Amino acid sequence: MIKKLLVGLATTALVALTPAQAQDLKEITFGIISTESTQNLKSSWQPLLDDMAKKTGYKVNAFFAPDYAGIIEGMRFNKVQLAWYGNKSAMEAVDRANGEVFAQMVNADGTQGYYSHFVVHKDSPLKTLDDVLKSAKTLSFGNGDPNSTSGFLVPGYYVFAQNKIDPKTAFKVSRSANHETNALAAANKQVDVAVTNSETMDKIKERMPEKFKDLRIVWTSPLIPLDPLVMHKDLPAVTKQKLKDFFYAYGNGGQNEKDNLMKLSKLSGFKPSTNAQLVPIRQLELFRERNKFEADAALPPAEKQAKVAEIDRKLSELVKN
Repeated sequence: MIKKLLVGLATTALVALTPAQAQDLKEITFGIISTESTQNLKSSWQPLLDDMAKKTGYKVNAFFAPDYAGIIEGMRFNKVQLAWYGNKSAMEAVDRANGEVFAQMVNADGTQGYYSHFVVHKDSPLKTLDDVLKSAKTLSFGNGDPNSTSGFLVPGYYVFAQNKIDPKTAFKVSRSANHETNALAAANKQVDVAVTNSETMDKIKERMPEKFKDLRIVWTSPLIPLDPLVMHKDLPAVTKQKLKDFFYAYGNGGQNEKDNLMKLSKLSGFKPSTNAQLVPIRQLELFRERNKFEADAALPPAEKQAKVAEIDRKLSELVKN
């Protein structure tokens, strides 16, 4: 349904964007990826969006979708002019939805990122990642959204690609959901093991401490760069500047802004960023693909060599740039 709506708006959007340039917009739609329930996301983001409306003069709308792809498609058809993404979904928005990274979140405690986790119920016999992988055929698994950095790409590489395991076939049952749903499913014994992230765990600890006590972490990823903000690159220059000015200054306008950022995700603000932020994520994606081809016994040797060589070429280009 969302896709049909977005396609239906495509012509109007393109007409609106064609004179790039000239006039400022009067209305902005901000896309919010589905890391948890829409109710919780709206509660977290609405104070900042209200402040954006006051400071910029735009009418600011929030756009929610049931999955990350809905926000990416929203930007592609200009139903969404700027959005909060994870690094993986930001990469998709840059590559196929005319997006450009302009800001990055900054943690209040000065840390530079967050973590992907595998969690189980506190009473589970599973104690380590090795336990999970050895018992996978008997376990139900809560995977993340395919466009999620911490829910899919990071565990996809560090857990599955490096161990030459396909999560779709390795587990007795595998299904995808957002970070909050996955963590609560593990806490409620609806799945044996699930992917979530440290930001979601912090929110569950704060909002649902009894559920947090029912969870145990059995795997933690390397540090993941903090999330970017992305705008449609065909926005008028004046609109882009207003949005940048708002986000770069947000958190310096008094205690209310500081409180809103803490409620949002324990942030101190946003710093300037570019598409270069996504290079480590592109490397992870390419490494994962490389491992997949190398492990494919059915692939003819010449074809395998060609695919691996092409990935190595792309990796080399990333390093040069």
